[in-house]
Amino acid sequence: MQSMYYIGLDVHKKKISYCIKDGSGTVHSEGAVPATRLELDLWMKRLPQPWSAAMEATIFTGWIYDHLKPQAAALKVAHPLMLRAIAAAKKKNDRIDAKKICDCLRCDFLPECYLAPTALRECRRTLRYRNLLVRQMVQMKNKIAVLLMEAGVSYNKEKLHKVGYFRELLADNPDINDGLRSLLRVCRETVARLGKTESALVRALQRGPLLAERVERLMTIPAVGPITALTWALEVEEVQRFTSIKKAISYCGLCGDEKSSANTAQRTPISKQRNKHLQTTLIEAAKMAPRYSPDLAALYDFERQKGHANRATLTVARKLVAYLMAVDRGQRNFLVIKNEARAVA
Repeated sequence: MQSMYYIGLDVHKKKISYCIKDGSGTVHSEGAVPATRLELDLWMKRLPQPWSAAMEATIFTGWIYDHLKPQAAALKVAHPLMLRAIAAAKKKNDRIDAKKICDCLRCDFLPECYLAPTALRECRRTLRYRNLLVRQMVQMKNKIAVLLMEAGVSYNKEKLHKVGYFRELLADNPDINDGLRSLLRVCRETVARLGKTESALVRALQRGPLLAERVERLMTIPAVGPITALTWALEVEEVQRFTSIKKAISYCGLCGDEKSSANTAQRTPISKQRNKHLQTTLIEAAKMAPRYSPDLAALYDFERQKGHANRATLTVARKLVAYLMAVDRGQRNFLVIKNEARAVA
């Protein structure tokens, strides 16, 4: 049997530091290679066979993982926070980091994290780009209001961003001079262009063969629209990786941190270690959910009577996670049993 060689990779934008060890821990070689596909190909030709590698999850990990995967016997991605706790040291540099990742892999002590398939990562990148467009639209709409307020122009806040009212405002209001009018038109054109692009991206994702059936099934849940369904499908990716609803709720950041020692315990209202995209989307969906589901409205009212509206919203968001998990895992539409006056999937 051939002995396995273990490679630790410390990934950066311009270079990748590596350390190669055999099973006994003897260093075979170490150094750095430029972070380009051509250089990686040349480097892989010189590697001893067979080899397995590990790297920390960063913004650059995806394309490097896809490029190395066909040639590796095994390739793993480490969780950055857990790896930092394991490999904490007084002295830190790229060479030492690569060596520590290599040792964690060799000793089977690597805190491995999930990496989505390439196709899902491409769709997720598109959805997150759509979120950027939405933020930019909100900024431009706010800028329109600020420009009008700076000039002392009175306007109807509810109708400001409607096309007809905005056109009449620019044409009839004497307080708007030519310079301000041109800036307002640029802002409005930018909002319209961003809105068309955002809608096109959502339609492409929603109707794509990879997600169409799954999104349609998730949208049978009350208060779950296309954005919530797409965010769940692309941020969770494979729902089977969560063995319980509690773990899914923790991943979504809908529970608090806990620090306990002896007889003291500290809890926070909401966790900072979470998928922020899922957390934001689910909380926004939970705010609207009582309007569309009597069961979720009753749950919200029951928690609201305890005196805290935000906690009631979090309770509804956790219930939405349970619904999404049931529908996604069971691969069937959401059902409402009227006789028992409750919703089940």
